[in-house]
Amino acid sequence: MRLQLELLKPEMALAEQRVRSTIVVFGGTRIVERPEAEALVRAAEAAAAAEPDNPVLARKLQRAERVLAKTHYYDEAREFARIVSSTCQVNGQCDYVVVTGGGPGIMEAGNRGATDVGAKSIGLNITLPHEQIPNPYITPELCFQFHYFALRKMHFLLRAKALVVFPGGFGTLDELFDALTLRQTRRMQEIPILVYGRAYWDRVINFRTLADEGVIADSDLELIRYVETPAEAWDAILSFHAEPRPAAENAASPPAKSQ
Repeated sequence: MRLQLELLKPEMALAEQRVRSTIVVFGGTRIVERPEAEALVRAAEAAAAAEPDNPVLARKLQRAERVLAKTHYYDEAREFARIVSSTCQVNGQCDYVVVTGGGPGIMEAGNRGATDVGAKSIGLNITLPHEQIPNPYITPELCFQFHYFALRKMHFLLRAKALVVFPGGFGTLDELFDALTLRQTRRMQEIPILVYGRAYWDRVINFRTLADEGVIADSDLELIRYVETPAEAWDAILSFHAEPRPAAENAASPPAKSQ
């Protein structure tokens, strides 16, 4: 019964809200907005200064500084969602609705960008040992709590027109490789898989090595496209689906300021 509920409840709610297609935004929970990251660095600096010979505290400071260096991805995920949501939700129709995992970090940024322009967005949250609370920017009628990863992943991709993968950890990698495997084996619709921020991803995964070692085809590398800006990501999606840039779009406007 739980499996049936997790299959049907989102389907019914999305149909009721007239959601016809989505864009999936993945990324790390720990890549937060700059003020929060700065506060974490200050706390780590104070702790390390109090115990300068403590390697654990030194490592904690190093990690906090690396998170701070990636806060621009939060802003860019928010801006990407703003561009898409301001363009595609018109006249009561809901195309290319942003869907995230519903948690903090990059997921929060995606839902927040849609909220910035008064648009709907979806959050597919999941029950975890360390509770993941849905972020406050998800459209309430489109906030779902899952128990099973498999059904959650299915709902991510059922209506997807694109996948945009911002820097993240194990969960982001899991979702990226799930989609790549389905595309490689032609078990899902053709969509662009956009990997955002090549400098980060080149350090994390060497896709070329997989091809060089003969464990994937050279053509499988074409399943991935690297992008560096919100506008470039949106243009890549429009180009993939051979859609003109909507006249109502205002992609050149400045990013929404943090509130």
